[in-house]
Amino acid sequence: MIVPAAYNLRNLMKRRVTTILTVGGMALVVFVFASILMLADGLEKTLVETGSYDNVVVIRKGSTSEVISGIERTQSAIVEMLPQIAVGTDGQKMVAKEVVVLIALPKVSTGKVSNVTVRGISHQSFPLRPQIKLSQGRLPKMGSMEIAVGRSVARGFQGVGLNETVTWGMRSWRVVGIFDAGSTGFSSEIWADVDQVMQAFRRPVYSSVLFKLRDSGDFPNAKSILENDPRLTLEAKRETRYYLDQSEMMAKFLRILGLSLTILFSLGAMIGAMNTMYSAVANRTNEIGTLRALGYQRRGILLAFLTESLILGATGGIIGIFFASFMQFITISTVNFQTFSELAFSFILSIEIVAEAIAFALIMGFIGGIMPAIRASRMNIVDALRA
Repeated sequence: MIVPAAYNLRNLMKRRVTTILTVGGMALVVFVFASILMLADGLEKTLVETGSYDNVVVIRKGSTSEVISGIERTQSAIVEMLPQIAVGTDGQKMVAKEVVVLIALPKVSTGKVSNVTVRGISHQSFPLRPQIKLSQGRLPKMGSMEIAVGRSVARGFQGVGLNETVTWGMRSWRVVGIFDAGSTGFSSEIWADVDQVMQAFRRPVYSSVLFKLRDSGDFPNAKSILENDPRLTLEAKRETRYYLDQSEMMAKFLRILGLSLTILFSLGAMIGAMNTMYSAVANRTNEIGTLRALGYQRRGILLAFLTESLILGATGGIIGIFFASFMQFITISTVNFQTFSELAFSFILSIEIVAEAIAFALIMGFIGGIMPAIRASRMNIVDALRA
C-alpha cells in the first residue's frame, strides 16, 4: 500500500519552522543556480542576436575578434568583387569595410574608466543592420567628426549624451545621434566614419569586411572562394556564428563559476534537508510502527518519507525560480573576454532553465531524503511501537 499524500503534507505543516528553513535554503540555491544560467544565456542571446544569418563577416585568418584583425585595402577590394554579394535598392553592393578600436571612457556609476568599442562604419553599415533604429538625433555624416552612440553607452558612460563632445584619438567628436539596437551588442558601441577613425588611430588597415549574401545558400561558395584565394589570408563566418564565438569563452566561464558556487551552496541545503528528515523520522517512530502494523510495507514507508523530501525540494525550486524571474528586469555591464570591451546584457529566463532548476531542486531533495527514508523503512514494527 502507498501512504496517502495528505499524510505527507500534514506532517510538513506540523513542522513549520524546520520546513520553512529547509525550503528557504533550497530556494536560495536554486535562485543562484538559475540566475547564473540566465546570465550566461543572456550573454549568448545578446551576441547571437547581434548578427544576421545572411550577413558574412570577413576577418584575418586566425583572428578571434575584429579588434585584433587586419585586412589590407587591396584585400578588401578583392572581397568586394565576390559575385555572391547582394545588391541594395540603390544599386550599390551591400558591403561595408569597417574598423574596430577601443577607447576608455568614465562610467556613470563609478567614475572609473572602462573600454568601449568604437566602430568605424561605411555607407552600407546601417542598411546591413536593419535591427538598429535611431532613437534620438540623426545619423553621423560620412567624412565628418560626428558620432552616434548606442543606447547602453549613452546610459552607462559620461560625456556621450546627445550634442555632447568627447575627445579621443587626439580629436574632438560630437554626438549627433543615439541609436537603439535592442538587446544586441551594438547597443554597447560608438559608430563613426571609418576613414576618420582610421586616421585618428593611425590604422592603415580595416578590421573586417561585412557583406550581405545575394542568397543565403551561397555562403559555402563565398567562403570557399575567399579562403582558397592565394592572394588572401582571410576567413569568412556567418555573422551569427561570429558573434556566437565571441560569447563562448565568457558564457563558459559564467557556467563553470555558477556550477561551482551552486555545488557548494547545495551541500548545505542537502545537509539541511537531511537533518530535517532525520528529525522527522525520530519524532514519528510510533507513527511508523503504526503504519507498519496497519499493513504498509517497507517500500510504502520509504516512498512516504522520500516524497516529503521531494516536496521540500520542489517547493524550494519553485520559490527560487519565482525570485530569479525578477532578474530579467536587470541589465548588467561587464567586460567581454574576447574583445576586452564593455558589453551590456540582461538576464534571460527560458523554459530550459526552469526545467534544469526544478530538476536540480528535486535532486537535492532526493539526496537529502533518501538516507532518512531508508532508515524509516528499516525500522522493526515492535521496536517502533515501543519507542
